[in-house]
Amino acid sequence: MNRRHRCGPRLWAAALVLVTALGLAALPQQAVSAASAAEGPSVTLSKSQAGTGGSITVSGSGWRSKTLLMMLICGQSEPGKGVIGGTNSCANADGRAVTTGSDGTFSKELPVAEPPVPCPCVVHVATVTGDKAQVDAVLKVAGHPVKALPAQAGAGKLSVLTDTRLDGSSGVLTWFGAPATRTFVFTVGNVGSAPLKDPVFQVGTSHGVFAPQWEDQQWRGTIAPGRKAQIKLPVELTSGAHGNYLVSLKFGGKVLAEQPWGVGRPWGVTLFWILLCVVIPAAVFRIGMAVVDRVRPRRSGGAGRHRSGLRLSEVTARLPKLTLPESSRRSTDKAPDPTKASATSTSTSTALPWFTPDTDPGAPAGQLSAPSDNSPTTKGNT
Repeated sequence: MNRRHRCGPRLWAAALVLVTALGLAALPQQAVSAASAAEGPSVTLSKSQAGTGGSITVSGSGWRSKTLLMMLICGQSEPGKGVIGGTNSCANADGRAVTTGSDGTFSKELPVAEPPVPCPCVVHVATVTGDKAQVDAVLKVAGHPVKALPAQAGAGKLSVLTDTRLDGSSGVLTWFGAPATRTFVFTVGNVGSAPLKDPVFQVGTSHGVFAPQWEDQQWRGTIAPGRKAQIKLPVELTSGAHGNYLVSLKFGGKVLAEQPWGVGRPWGVTLFWILLCVVIPAAVFRIGMAVVDRVRPRRSGGAGRHRSGLRLSEVTARLPKLTLPESSRRSTDKAPDPTKASATSTSTSTALPWFTPDTDPGAPAGQLSAPSDNSPTTKGNT
């Protein structure tokens, strides 16, 4: 009984220590999860410095679950200041896409490539669809030149006050594949404490799930604190572009506005190719016929008629001779009668329809009809 009583407190103490240890082990994980949720998305790199041709592992947490992200190595950028020049300052060809898990984390290997602009460089991670979110992590690209970031013109801050719009329309040349152009119009106000002189905006166009292609455009003028101004910036697409596009406006590394843009298909290009497929075969056929007509030997017209005349004479020479019966011979011994002679010639021509006046083998050459005076019987009587 005493042993049982002594072992009881020991068992309770051991159980209490085990529960306390488990609670302390779970507490840091809960604290980390709560901290990551409060801080928002974050990105960590396996290496802070790497050379071209190598690779680093990019890990992230605190992102939305099942979200598509784009990872790029960009120059002229620092965390908190954004990427100056947009994706034009990034190594877009060596970028990688990754999808977050159900817990909002990811891990992906990214090849190291030199951006088209000098460092300082970062690994830029941004969402492709849904709500905009982006995080930059510092990366030193070994061997790549480094230059200071351009100075900012003033400490002013801009805010879009009115809805954006795209002014302009497509012309006939756009129907045949010329680049579609519009004017991006919006009104901004300076909500900062310093005037903004000649601010530089970034206008980007994106198609589908692809990231925007940013282009720097400077507006000439000064916006005083508490003042507003209407900004007009040109926007141009590539030749033959069509479909649904999205025009984005960025200032100071922050996206201020977005405007959808539907571009029609350039049907003139399709019509041109259809006509080209019809005209080229027709032209080739005409050229071929002309070459055949030029190469083929020609036959003279006189020679052809001479051959046909010889053939006709040969045929008529082989035909049997016409012999008159005895009664017809005796009647010809009498005095010729013009009426009877004409009747006889008429009956002869009627009885022999295959002979024409100029092909009759018995008729003299150059004589259309045989008169009765030229008959052998008539010459004998005279």
